[in-house]
Amino acid sequence: MKPLLPLLLLSVVLPALQAAELRIGMIGLDTSHVIAFTRLLNDDSHKDHVPGGRVVAAFKGGSPDVESSRTRVDGFTRQLESEFGVRILSTIEALCAEVDAVLLESVDGRPHLEQARPVILAGKPLFIDKPVAGSLPDAVEIYRLAAEHKVPVFSSSSYRFYESMQTLRREEVGDIRSVISYGPCSKEPHHPDLFWYGVHPTEALFTILGPGCESVVRTATENTDVVTGVWSDGRVGTLHGLRNGKTPHQVIVFGTQKVAMQEGSGSYAPLVAEIMSFFRTGTPPVTPRETLEMFAFMEAADESKRQEGRPVSIRDTLARAGYRE
Repeated sequence: MKPLLPLLLLSVVLPALQAAELRIGMIGLDTSHVIAFTRLLNDDSHKDHVPGGRVVAAFKGGSPDVESSRTRVDGFTRQLESEFGVRILSTIEALCAEVDAVLLESVDGRPHLEQARPVILAGKPLFIDKPVAGSLPDAVEIYRLAAEHKVPVFSSSSYRFYESMQTLRREEVGDIRSVISYGPCSKEPHHPDLFWYGVHPTEALFTILGPGCESVVRTATENTDVVTGVWSDGRVGTLHGLRNGKTPHQVIVFGTQKVAMQEGSGSYAPLVAEIMSFFRTGTPPVTPRETLEMFAFMEAADESKRQEGRPVSIRDTLARAGYRE
């Protein structure tokens, strides 16, 4: 009988979300995404304005042991209050009582599970910014809770929805044989190596190849990571993580008819538009399985590094993290 309450909540919540302008809550005010996303939603005059909802309330959060959180959270909080009139609330439970849907924005992935838990229990559709969690077991648990309580949850990097990426996906290259994705891969000591910023080029790799990766091998040096995955149908995906210098990003697709390259970058607006569609429909544009496999790819890369470059199974990595098919 446990799932009955969330089902009843969704039967009331989703029709409401599809009708009026959504009241959106935000958790974790320590990333530039907080201001960028709020501006896209709340500023009707913005050239890339995404209609349908407004950020009306927020929970500050913050991580004292992460420099990029500690040094920015107060400034972003003040800006949300003064520029956009967002109410700052003292608990996530109070936030959930005031809003229709939630953006979990904390730059630190470690508190995501505990921050997501009350949102899921309140039955609110939830977008979790990258990384979905600070560990693969936490990511598995977030999606397990969401499934148990029938609450829609999704997570994604903005790279997936860049117009340049969508243009590349539409290219007629024939059958895809392999893909290279290169991009920034700076580290943060409290997170697995690739979770912090390597998540972006990893998401780009999976945007083209989709799920189905079976094994991962990693070569790691001080300045560069090269992670190669083999997919079940023989396709090969290679991530080049760049550090300590210029860190551009691009995806290159090798097909049977031609080679196609991503041209240009993108903005946050397409991701925010996808989030708004998700809030209204309850249907995530990225499946839980794909997101978890993507994070298993990054965790397997760490394990391969620990094993001096030996291949590591994605299935085994997910199983060790508590994932059950």
